[in-house]
Amino acid sequence: MSEFKIPLQALKGRGAATRNAHRFEQDLRAAFDDGWSTWDEALSEAASKPRTELRWEDARSALVSNDSPDIAFDQSINPYRGCEHGCSYCYARPTHSYLGLSPGLDFERVIIAKRGLAALLRRELSARSYQPSMIVIGSVTDCYQPVERELGITRSLIEVLRDARHPFSLVTKSSGVERDLDLIAPMAQDRLAAVYVTITTLDGELARRLEPRAASPQRRLRTIRALAEAGVPVGVSVAPQIPFINDDMEQVLAAAAEAGATNAFYTVLRLPWELNEVFQQWLQLHYPQRAARVMARIRDMRGGQDYDSDYATRMKGSGLWAELIRQRFHKACMRHGLNRERIVLDLSQFRPGLAAGQACLF
Repeated sequence: MSEFKIPLQALKGRGAATRNAHRFEQDLRAAFDDGWSTWDEALSEAASKPRTELRWEDARSALVSNDSPDIAFDQSINPYRGCEHGCSYCYARPTHSYLGLSPGLDFERVIIAKRGLAALLRRELSARSYQPSMIVIGSVTDCYQPVERELGITRSLIEVLRDARHPFSLVTKSSGVERDLDLIAPMAQDRLAAVYVTITTLDGELARRLEPRAASPQRRLRTIRALAEAGVPVGVSVAPQIPFINDDMEQVLAAAAEAGATNAFYTVLRLPWELNEVFQQWLQLHYPQRAARVMARIRDMRGGQDYDSDYATRMKGSGLWAELIRQRFHKACMRHGLNRERIVLDLSQFRPGLAAGQACLF
């Protein structure tokens, strides 16, 4: 009997099309028509909408130290594992493998919320050994993804940082950050908070394919405006740059600057571990005619490989195409007045006693 594999189909509202195997799995499985069900039924099951599932875990610590020389912050806090935004290019997808979950659909469908994180953060900031350093909220997840509306873990973390007078920044694609302006804006006035909003493209149709459950590009521009009008230092991330996919970097930077952003940064697409398979599947489903050309340019920036983890080049790439992107970015920033001054937050205001709930004498 012939064996027919069920072809992949794009799933509405999801970035990945299947539960890609993680790198620790011992058994690999593929769906196929074995004759016991009809072809139409199999296709219908494969294309059914996978529901989002929330799981809890008891966090062991709140702060995660970073020693990568190409990353500009020392510590991060991630209130969730996984991200329902479902960005097809997300470098954090392979982290779900450590949980025995797929970096494909599971990463955007099975969301892990960390119980008791604010209390842990308060305890860690109050420790005698703690030395204040830059904290980023949401380095491998979006701290304002949809579940935050109900759980409020990110808000509870900001409340602790406010009490301790500890500076922080966060990166998000969500308008949900506007909910917490009552906390963020006063801290920003004291140089204790900054926000970066990621806008990968202004093309709404492309954004729905790239980032299916994130806010629309125009909604994110409104968020930048709201933050800027509230006095919050706001930057725009135009990451990642994907050759022949999101080629409107200059337009994004112009729109962000007009909305009130003062700083910007970018990276080029990187495809570590299982993300390589997830993204190439996405390319074949949405842009099959240009998939080979996209991957060829990515390899041009990675020394002929799909990915190179070298700290010196992994964020910006190398070679002619990487240099062209770099020049486009810097010229656009100069044209629109971005990055004229760095956003510098003030670590000297940190008060560990306030984090512990003690009254301040001054």
